[in-house]
Amino acid sequence: MRKCKISGRAVMSLLAASLVAATPAMAAGSPDGPGFSVSPATLAAVGRVDERFQSYNIESVEVTGGNFWAPYLKAGQPPPQPVAGPHGVEFASSAYRKREPIDLKGNARLRRLAKALGPAYVRVSGSWANSIYFQDDDQPALAKAPPGYQGILTRAQWAGLVDFAKAVDAKILTSFATSPGARDADGAWNPDGARRLFAYTHRLGGRIDAVELTNEPNVGRPPYAPGDFARDQATLRDLVKTVSPDTKVVGPGSTGEAGFKLFAAPPKEISTATLLSGDPQPRFDVFSHHFYGAVSQRCASLRAGATTSAGEALSETWLARADQAQDHYASVRDRFAPGAPIWITETAQTACGGDPWSATFLDTFRYVDQLGRFARHDVAIVFHNTLAASDYALIDDTTWRPRPNYWAALLWRRLMGQVVLDAGVSTADLHVYAHCLRDHPGGVALVVLNLSRTARANLKLPLPAERFALTADALESNSVKLNGRALSLTKADKLPPLLGARVPAGPLSLDPTSITFLSVPQARNPACQ
Repeated sequence: MRKCKISGRAVMSLLAASLVAATPAMAAGSPDGPGFSVSPATLAAVGRVDERFQSYNIESVEVTGGNFWAPYLKAGQPPPQPVAGPHGVEFASSAYRKREPIDLKGNARLRRLAKALGPAYVRVSGSWANSIYFQDDDQPALAKAPPGYQGILTRAQWAGLVDFAKAVDAKILTSFATSPGARDADGAWNPDGARRLFAYTHRLGGRIDAVELTNEPNVGRPPYAPGDFARDQATLRDLVKTVSPDTKVVGPGSTGEAGFKLFAAPPKEISTATLLSGDPQPRFDVFSHHFYGAVSQRCASLRAGATTSAGEALSETWLARADQAQDHYASVRDRFAPGAPIWITETAQTACGGDPWSATFLDTFRYVDQLGRFARHDVAIVFHNTLAASDYALIDDTTWRPRPNYWAALLWRRLMGQVVLDAGVSTADLHVYAHCLRDHPGGVALVVLNLSRTARANLKLPLPAERFALTADALESNSVKLNGRALSLTKADKLPPLLGARVPAGPLSLDPTSITFLSVPQARNPACQ
């Protein structure tokens, strides 16, 4: 099937057209809220995502241990001892908390939960990755990182990551140290550390499937100059061609643009277009960038005006930033890497670890809505930050239990296939996305977000379906219900069956602030055959 592209402007045109088409159905709705109808059999294909569309990050600092975003304090809790992070002086040291290395080999629950989301990519990168030294021996970890580095990655830690990836059906994307310790006397990047990591991975019977040179090169400390980035990117491509020719070169992995600034008082930074203007022009197999619509409360003191609030979480102003960002980066891709797939290699509720409500059902609307928008925007893979670290993680890193976003991710994985369809209906409070039904030729899967905090909505389907409705007793709850029953791990510590409720053809009522997945196996949609 030919891959279709759709821009943010085209999305808005389709939405406007769908509003006109849906007017008669809306008029027939109940007094509580609007009504609309969808014909799954006739929805047209508008794109196709990668089979690993829904992927995730395990930050390098999780693998090595070190300082990462601190949990928010509860009432009466004394503040922790301040520790430093990788970002320099612009963040308060109280934003960080020391954490031990994640147990990727022995944490059976984490493995079980991650495997249920597979196949996926796991990205091992982040700000710390820019200055982590790979200790390529079997000795205990050095007491102190070599000059020019801030952390140490041991063989045992990397072996745990490789073993984890094999166990959960995840391909590996990583980046490398580009700090002063990884540079020659002339300032050029020295690929020896990267070469050793490739060689050790091969010895383990593993594979590095994709690489980025560095994390967020346009806002580094200092940001990359265009000529230096071109030179070092060429060195990386030569290395990959020599030691692992099937590995994808991904980049540039930049962030912080798209018309709304994350930074009220930004560090020195350059645009992605400027970054890629060096000679020779950098070449990528995959074009990557990061998307955050705001920064969390942790960074508010330095980045005033760039945060968001729980009251805005269901607003189009907040959710539409995903369209705005993707329009921007797609235009940069078209200029510098035409035809290359787009990967968003980091995204979450907000940068800097997420707000307190990012671990609640309230953020699940953003999570699902972004997946729907990005799929329609020609994004092949979306990497959620993170799998299990800080407030924005899919899995709680203390209890190792799923958060609300995880349950939505699991439903998306089981129902939403690779072919993206034009759902044809959206309003201010009702967002509708459609894909071919996973592993069911001809079938269609819908996801409907009722963003209204007070009004029910009414959907008319011409075919019977299975309903998977996510709700919560309170929006800022850490638990979620599926068709009215609380979701949790079983007594045997396994995932429960995600059972749909059969609904006949005809009208279907949707609760306020609900996320409803619908499986329509009998759609016989030609685009899904």
